[in-house]
Amino acid sequence: MEQREMNFWDLCVALGSAIGRGCSALWQLLARMIRLTYRYWWVVVTLLLVALALAWYITRPDNTKYRVNAVAMLNGASVQQFEQAYMLLKSGCQLPDEEPVKTYIKEQKAFDFRTFRVIDCLHDGVADYVDFRGKSSPTDTTKVQMQDRLCLQFTIKNRDLALLPEIENALLAWLNANPAMQQSYAGYLENMRAEVAFNHTQAQKLDSLTSNYYFSAAMAQPAASNTSNGVTFYGDRKVTLFLDKIYAQHRHMQQADYRIQFATAPVTLENHFAVDPKPVNGRMKYLLVFFLLGWLGGCLIAELIDRRKAIAAWLKE
Repeated sequence: MEQREMNFWDLCVALGSAIGRGCSALWQLLARMIRLTYRYWWVVVTLLLVALALAWYITRPDNTKYRVNAVAMLNGASVQQFEQAYMLLKSGCQLPDEEPVKTYIKEQKAFDFRTFRVIDCLHDGVADYVDFRGKSSPTDTTKVQMQDRLCLQFTIKNRDLALLPEIENALLAWLNANPAMQQSYAGYLENMRAEVAFNHTQAQKLDSLTSNYYFSAAMAQPAASNTSNGVTFYGDRKVTLFLDKIYAQHRHMQQADYRIQFATAPVTLENHFAVDPKPVNGRMKYLLVFFLLGWLGGCLIAELIDRRKAIAAWLKE
Protein backbone atom coordinates (compact mmCIF):
# COMPACT_ATOMS: atom_id res chain seq x y z
CA MET A 1 0.00 0.00 0.00
CA GLU A 2 1.34 3.39 -0.95
CA GLN A 3 1.98 5.59 2.08
CA ARG A 4 0.08 8.88 2.05
CA GLU A 5 1.93 12.08 2.85
CA MET A 6 0.98 13.77 6.12
CA ASN A 7 -0.93 17.01 5.69
CA PHE A 8 -1.60 19.79 8.19
CA TRP A 9 -4.75 18.13 9.53
CA ASP A 10 -2.89 14.86 10.14
CA LEU A 11 -0.19 16.80 11.97
CA CYS A 12 -2.78 18.47 14.21
CA VAL A 13 -4.40 15.09 14.97
CA ALA A 14 -1.03 13.53 15.81
CA LEU A 15 -0.11 16.47 18.03
CA GLY A 16 -3.46 16.33 19.83
CA SER A 17 -3.08 12.58 20.34
CA ALA A 18 0.40 13.05 21.80
CA ILE A 19 -0.84 15.75 24.18
CA GLY A 20 -3.72 13.48 25.23
CA ARG A 21 -1.39 10.58 25.94
CA GLY A 22 0.90 12.89 27.93
CA CYS A 23 -1.98 14.20 30.04
CA SER A 24 -3.23 10.64 30.65
CA ALA A 25 0.24 9.50 31.76
CA LEU A 26 0.55 12.51 34.07
CA TRP A 27 -2.84 11.79 35.61
CA GLN A 28 -1.93 8.14 36.19
CA LEU A 29 1.34 9.17 37.84
CA LEU A 30 -0.49 11.65 40.08
CA ALA A 31 -3.08 9.00 41.02
CA ARG A 32 -0.29 6.53 41.83
CA MET A 33 1.41 9.10 44.08
CA ILE A 34 -1.87 9.77 45.90
CA ARG A 35 -2.36 6.04 46.53
CA LEU A 36 1.22 5.68 47.79
CA THR A 37 0.70 8.68 50.07
CA TYR A 38 -2.42 7.04 51.53
CA ARG A 39 -0.79 3.59 52.01
CA TYR A 40 2.56 4.73 53.40
CA TRP A 41 1.57 8.03 54.93
CA TRP A 42 4.14 7.74 57.75
CA VAL A 43 6.97 7.65 55.20
CA VAL A 44 5.64 10.59 53.17
CA VAL A 45 4.83 12.68 56.26
CA THR A 46 8.32 12.07 57.68
CA LEU A 47 9.97 13.24 54.45
CA LEU A 48 7.67 16.27 54.33
CA LEU A 49 8.56 17.30 57.87
CA VAL A 50 12.28 16.92 57.16
CA ALA A 51 11.99 18.95 53.94
CA LEU A 52 9.96 21.74 55.60
CA ALA A 53 12.37 21.90 58.53
CA LEU A 54 15.28 22.18 56.11
CA ALA A 55 13.52 24.96 54.19
CA TRP A 56 12.77 26.80 57.44
CA TYR A 57 16.43 26.55 58.45
CA ILE A 58 17.75 27.77 55.10
CA THR A 59 15.42 30.80 55.14
CA ARG A 60 16.14 31.86 58.72
CA PRO A 61 16.41 35.67 59.05
CA ASP A 62 20.21 35.80 59.35
CA ASN A 63 20.65 33.63 56.26
CA THR A 64 18.20 35.52 54.03
CA LYS A 65 19.93 36.58 50.81
CA TYR A 66 19.35 39.85 48.97
CA ARG A 67 20.60 41.22 45.68
CA VAL A 68 22.18 44.68 45.69
CA ASN A 69 22.44 46.85 42.56
CA ALA A 70 24.24 50.01 41.50
CA VAL A 71 24.82 51.77 38.18
CA ALA A 72 28.51 52.38 37.46
CA MET A 73 29.76 55.16 35.18
CA LEU A 74 32.80 54.26 33.07
CA ASN A 75 34.96 57.38 32.73
CA GLY A 76 37.02 56.51 29.68
CA ALA A 77 37.23 52.79 30.34
CA SER A 78 35.52 50.48 27.86
CA VAL A 79 32.95 47.85 28.77
CA GLN A 80 35.44 45.13 27.83
CA GLN A 81 38.12 46.52 30.15
CA PHE A 82 35.65 46.73 33.00
CA GLU A 83 34.32 43.20 32.53
CA GLN A 84 37.84 41.76 32.49
CA ALA A 85 38.53 43.32 35.88
CA TYR A 86 35.08 42.44 37.21
CA MET A 87 35.38 38.82 36.05
CA LEU A 88 38.00 38.08 38.72
CA LEU A 89 35.46 38.95 41.42
CA LYS A 90 33.21 36.03 40.46
CA SER A 91 35.61 33.46 41.91
CA GLY A 92 38.12 35.55 43.86
CA CYS A 93 40.82 32.91 43.40
CA GLN A 94 43.11 35.07 41.27
CA LEU A 95 42.81 38.19 43.40
CA PRO A 96 45.91 39.28 45.34
CA ASP A 97 45.85 38.39 49.03
CA GLU A 98 46.38 42.01 50.07
CA GLU A 99 43.18 43.15 48.37
CA PRO A 100 40.41 43.80 50.97
CA VAL A 101 37.72 42.69 48.53
CA LYS A 102 39.20 39.17 48.46
CA THR A 103 38.49 38.79 52.19
CA TYR A 104 34.81 39.55 51.68
CA ILE A 105 34.58 37.12 48.76
CA LYS A 106 36.50 34.36 50.54
CA GLU A 107 34.29 34.64 53.63
CA GLN A 108 31.13 34.67 51.46
CA LYS A 109 30.21 38.16 52.58
CA ALA A 110 29.60 39.03 48.90
CA PHE A 111 29.09 36.51 46.11
CA ASP A 112 27.33 35.87 42.81
CA PHE A 113 28.76 38.95 41.04
CA ARG A 114 26.99 39.94 37.81
CA THR A 115 26.85 42.79 35.30
CA PHE A 116 23.91 43.99 33.20
CA ARG A 117 23.75 46.42 30.30
CA VAL A 118 22.03 49.80 30.66
CA ILE A 119 19.63 50.66 27.82
CA ASP A 120 19.05 54.04 26.18
CA CYS A 121 15.72 53.88 24.33
CA LEU A 122 15.82 57.34 22.72
CA HIS A 123 19.56 57.33 21.96
CA ASP A 124 19.90 60.67 23.77
CA GLY A 125 22.58 59.69 26.29
CA VAL A 126 20.06 59.21 29.12
CA ALA A 127 19.75 55.82 30.81
CA ASP A 128 16.20 54.48 30.62
CA TYR A 129 16.32 51.01 32.21
CA VAL A 130 18.58 48.09 33.09
CA ASP A 131 18.35 44.94 31.00
CA PHE A 132 18.24 42.38 33.83
CA ARG A 133 16.86 39.69 31.48
CA GLY A 134 19.60 40.02 28.90
CA LYS A 135 17.16 40.52 26.00
CA SER A 136 18.91 43.48 24.37
CA SER A 137 21.08 43.18 21.27
CA PRO A 138 24.30 45.10 20.55
CA THR A 139 23.00 45.84 17.03
CA ASP A 140 19.66 47.29 18.15
CA THR A 141 19.36 50.93 17.10
CA THR A 142 16.20 51.71 19.07
CA LYS A 143 17.24 50.24 22.43
CA VAL A 144 20.92 51.07 22.45
CA GLN A 145 23.33 49.49 24.93
CA MET A 146 25.13 52.37 26.63
CA GLN A 147 28.92 52.24 26.46
CA ASP A 148 29.60 54.40 29.53
CA ARG A 149 27.32 52.70 32.06
CA LEU A 150 26.89 49.22 33.51
CA CYS A 151 24.72 47.86 36.29
CA LEU A 152 26.66 45.97 38.97
CA GLN A 153 25.00 43.33 41.10
CA PHE A 154 26.03 40.88 43.80
CA THR A 155 24.31 38.93 46.56
CA ILE A 156 24.69 39.54 50.28
CA LYS A 157 23.21 37.89 53.34
CA ASN A 158 21.02 39.73 55.81
CA ARG A 159 23.54 39.40 58.62
CA ASP A 160 26.20 41.14 56.47
CA LEU A 161 24.16 44.14 55.34
CA ALA A 162 26.01 46.40 57.78
CA LEU A 163 29.22 45.68 55.81
CA LEU A 164 27.74 46.90 52.51
CA PRO A 165 29.51 50.35 52.56
CA GLU A 166 32.86 48.65 53.27
CA ILE A 167 32.30 46.11 50.48
CA GLU A 168 31.39 48.95 48.10
CA ASN A 169 34.60 50.85 48.89
CA ALA A 170 36.73 47.71 48.53
CA LEU A 171 35.06 46.88 45.23
CA LEU A 172 35.67 50.36 43.81
CA ALA A 173 39.26 50.34 45.05
CA TRP A 174 39.93 47.10 43.18
CA LEU A 175 38.33 48.30 39.95
CA ASN A 176 39.97 51.73 39.97
CA ALA A 177 43.41 50.21 40.55
CA ASN A 178 43.28 48.46 37.17
CA PRO A 179 46.20 49.81 35.03
CA ALA A 180 44.30 49.63 31.72
CA MET A 181 41.35 51.59 33.06
CA GLN A 182 43.64 54.15 34.69
CA GLN A 183 45.34 54.78 31.34
CA SER A 184 41.97 55.19 29.58
CA TYR A 185 40.81 57.48 32.39
CA ALA A 186 43.82 59.77 32.00
CA GLY A 187 43.12 60.28 28.29
CA TYR A 188 39.40 60.72 28.95
CA LEU A 189 40.03 63.38 31.60
CA GLU A 190 42.32 65.36 29.28
CA ASN A 191 39.76 65.30 26.47
CA MET A 192 36.94 66.29 28.80
CA ARG A 193 38.87 69.29 30.13
CA ALA A 194 39.53 70.45 26.58
CA GLU A 195 35.87 69.99 25.70
CA VAL A 196 34.72 71.95 28.76
CA ALA A 197 37.10 74.83 27.95
CA PHE A 198 35.89 74.88 24.35
CA ASN A 199 32.22 74.88 25.41
CA HIS A 200 32.72 77.78 27.80
CA THR A 201 34.54 79.76 25.13
CA GLN A 202 31.77 79.20 22.60
CA ALA A 203 29.10 80.13 25.15
CA GLN A 204 30.88 83.41 25.88
CA LYS A 205 31.09 84.17 22.17
CA LEU A 206 27.38 83.55 21.70
CA ASP A 207 26.55 85.71 24.70
CA SER A 208 28.70 88.56 23.38
CA LEU A 209 27.10 88.33 19.94
CA THR A 210 23.66 88.41 21.51
CA SER A 211 24.49 91.48 23.57
CA ASN A 212 26.01 93.37 20.64
CA TYR A 213 23.37 92.62 18.02
CA TYR A 214 20.13 92.39 19.94
CA PHE A 215 20.47 94.56 23.00
CA SER A 216 22.70 97.38 21.78
CA ALA A 217 21.20 100.82 22.44
CA ALA A 218 22.24 102.00 18.99
CA MET A 219 20.33 99.16 17.35
CA ALA A 220 17.24 99.51 19.52
CA GLN A 221 15.62 102.12 17.21
CA PRO A 222 16.89 101.47 13.67
CA ALA A 223 16.36 104.15 11.08
CA ALA A 224 14.95 101.73 8.56
CA SER A 225 13.93 98.14 9.11
CA ASN A 226 11.95 95.46 7.37
CA THR A 227 10.81 92.26 9.08
CA SER A 228 9.92 89.18 7.06
CA ASN A 229 9.78 85.54 8.22
CA GLY A 230 11.65 86.18 11.46
CA VAL A 231 14.53 88.08 9.77
CA THR A 232 15.21 91.75 10.57
CA PHE A 233 17.25 93.98 8.25
CA TYR A 234 19.21 96.93 9.63
CA GLY A 235 20.38 98.73 6.51
CA ASP A 236 22.74 96.29 4.82
CA ARG A 237 23.17 94.14 7.97
CA LYS A 238 21.04 91.04 8.47
CA VAL A 239 20.60 89.58 11.97
CA THR A 240 18.85 86.20 12.59
CA LEU A 241 17.58 84.87 15.87
CA PHE A 242 19.73 82.01 17.15
CA LEU A 243 18.41 81.67 20.69
CA ASP A 244 17.84 77.91 20.23
CA LYS A 245 21.51 77.46 19.42
CA ILE A 246 22.43 79.29 22.61
CA TYR A 247 20.20 76.98 24.67
CA ALA A 248 21.66 73.91 22.94
CA GLN A 249 25.19 75.11 23.60
CA HIS A 250 24.43 75.71 27.28
CA ARG A 251 22.85 72.26 27.65
CA HIS A 252 25.91 70.67 26.08
CA MET A 253 28.14 72.71 28.36
CA GLN A 254 26.19 71.63 31.45
CA GLN A 255 26.44 67.95 30.48
CA ALA A 256 30.20 68.23 30.02
CA ASP A 257 30.54 70.05 33.37
CA TYR A 258 28.48 67.32 35.04
CA ARG A 259 30.61 64.51 33.61
CA ILE A 260 33.93 66.07 34.57
CA GLN A 261 32.64 66.95 38.04
CA PHE A 262 31.77 63.34 38.83
CA ALA A 263 34.64 61.74 36.89
CA THR A 264 36.84 61.47 39.97
CA ALA A 265 38.01 57.92 39.16
CA PRO A 266 37.92 55.43 36.25
CA VAL A 267 34.76 53.90 37.74
CA THR A 268 32.26 55.86 39.82
CA LEU A 269 28.78 54.95 41.03
CA GLU A 270 25.75 57.04 40.16
CA ASN A 271 24.18 55.75 43.37
CA HIS A 272 25.27 53.61 46.29
CA PHE A 273 24.40 49.94 46.21
CA ALA A 274 20.68 49.58 46.85
CA VAL A 275 19.19 46.44 48.38
CA ASP A 276 16.43 44.70 46.47
CA PRO A 277 13.67 44.16 49.08
CA LYS A 278 12.63 40.87 47.48
CA PRO A 279 14.83 38.13 49.00
CA VAL A 280 16.49 35.52 46.82
CA ASN A 281 15.57 32.70 49.19
CA GLY A 282 12.09 33.80 50.22
CA ARG A 283 10.53 31.67 52.92
CA MET A 284 7.19 31.01 51.21
CA LYS A 285 8.87 30.09 47.92
CA TYR A 286 11.31 27.70 49.59
CA LEU A 287 8.60 26.11 51.73
CA LEU A 288 6.54 25.37 48.62
CA VAL A 289 9.52 24.02 46.67
CA PHE A 290 10.75 21.84 49.52
CA PHE A 291 7.20 20.61 50.15
CA LEU A 292 7.01 19.34 46.57
CA LEU A 293 10.49 17.83 46.79
CA GLY A 294 9.63 16.15 50.11
CA TRP A 295 6.42 14.71 48.66
CA LEU A 296 8.23 13.40 45.59
CA GLY A 297 10.97 11.90 47.74
CA GLY A 298 8.44 10.31 50.09
CA CYS A 299 6.50 8.81 47.19
CA LEU A 300 9.71 7.43 45.69
CA ILE A 301 10.65 5.71 48.96
CA ALA A 302 7.08 4.45 49.31
CA GLU A 303 7.25 3.02 45.78
CA LEU A 304 10.45 1.17 46.67
CA ILE A 305 8.81 -0.25 49.81
CA ASP A 306 5.74 -1.26 47.84
CA ARG A 307 7.86 -3.10 45.30
CA ARG A 308 10.36 -4.53 47.75
CA LYS A 309 9.38 -8.15 47.02
CA ALA A 310 9.70 -7.68 43.26
CA ILE A 311 13.04 -5.89 43.74
CA ALA A 312 14.33 -8.66 46.01
CA ALA A 313 13.26 -11.34 43.50
CA TRP A 314 14.98 -9.45 40.70
CA LEU A 315 18.18 -9.19 42.74
CA LYS A 316 18.15 -12.96 43.43
CA GLU A 317 17.93 -13.88 39.74
